[in-house]
Amino acid sequence: MKIEELTEIVNQKLDEYMEIVYPQKIFKSMKYTVQLPGKRLRPIMCIESARLFGTDIENVLPTACAIEMLHAQTLIHDDLPCMDNDDYRRGKLTNHKVFGEAIAVLAGDALLTYAPQVILKYSKNLSSEKLVKIMAEYFQAAGAYGVIAGQVMDIEAEKLHNPYQIYDVDEEKYTEQDAELLHFIHLHKTSDLFKLAVRCGAIIGGADEQKLIALTEFAEKMGIAFQIADDILDVTSTFEKMGKTLGKDQASGKLTYVSLYGLEKAKIDLGILIQECFEILQDNDFNSEIFVSILNKIKAL
Repeated sequence: MKIEELTEIVNQKLDEYMEIVYPQKIFKSMKYTVQLPGKRLRPIMCIESARLFGTDIENVLPTACAIEMLHAQTLIHDDLPCMDNDDYRRGKLTNHKVFGEAIAVLAGDALLTYAPQVILKYSKNLSSEKLVKIMAEYFQAAGAYGVIAGQVMDIEAEKLHNPYQIYDVDEEKYTEQDAELLHFIHLHKTSDLFKLAVRCGAIIGGADEQKLIALTEFAEKMGIAFQIADDILDVTSTFEKMGKTLGKDQASGKLTYVSLYGLEKAKIDLGILIQECFEILQDNDFNSEIFVSILNKIKAL
């Protein structure tokens, strides 16, 4: 199955799982961000991970869609005035610009708890043991050990480094502490949801511990590569291509891969990470056109 086909299936299921009921405003707000046009990378990665181990797509769709809902929750809160204060997301007004800050906060909170409800309600063919494992993965990634930790340190990094200087590769002014902080932010703010996607798919598929570890390493590297590419695009791309305000990272003094290491090193390190991802696929006989396609798209950015 191609990425485009999987994207359409995910979009249909997201619409099906998110019925607008009373009080309509909160459900409309939740659904607004979930259904913004996007790549659906995380649910597609979840589905593909399960497919590697022979699992029917129907068994993984509830979990895959729940992960997209969690991702939408992080976007809603990330865009708030008290966070990144963004007006646009994927070419559309951000949630708080449409529904107001109070409803946007509540919509994010609601999605955080609605997503696991979807898994439990619609995963008819999964054993209790697998459901418990998936819930453990979900709450680890969604909470204070996961994306929230990444967001907290992203905020703290602004306070520590504002205004942040863009460094030249040949003049390495950054410190080991800076590098560790940036890695922590990328690991948790971005990679954790990539890892959640592939680990849940692999668990549903019945992967053994060795394969699960390999897929986890793959997803971690892909997530960091994805974030580096996003940092590069914030400097080099346009609003028309990205659908969001660009240049804000530099203006607000954000700690990014480009601000810390420079544009050229960011491009070099992105290529290295992508190559390492290809090697993990090859070394573990993960025959996946989907993962290869995603990697090539990230590499081409």
